[in-house]
Amino acid sequence: MATLASIIHRLIQIITLVVVIDVVLGYFMSPFHPVRQFLDRVVEPLLRPIRRIMPQTGMIDFSPLVLIILLQVIDLIVNNFLMRL
Repeated sequence: MATLASIIHRLIQIITLVVVIDVVLGYFMSPFHPVRQFLDRVVEPLLRPIRRIMPQTGMIDFSPLVLIILLQVIDLIVNNFLMRL
């Protein structure tokens, strides 16, 4: 079970890194750049449900932060559960 926990942990780390990169590139790169479009296609399905639930806060989008927190909580819960088996 430790191997499965390790795989899930790494996958969540990769998703978190992709979300952070997408947010940072959103400030500097054109939305029409192919790299940015690829990252948006990967991250947007994860952010869309959060954006539907969260209220609008003006120009600041907190949905990536909420997603990262949710991913970390899921990682903690799943790893604790799998390590006990």
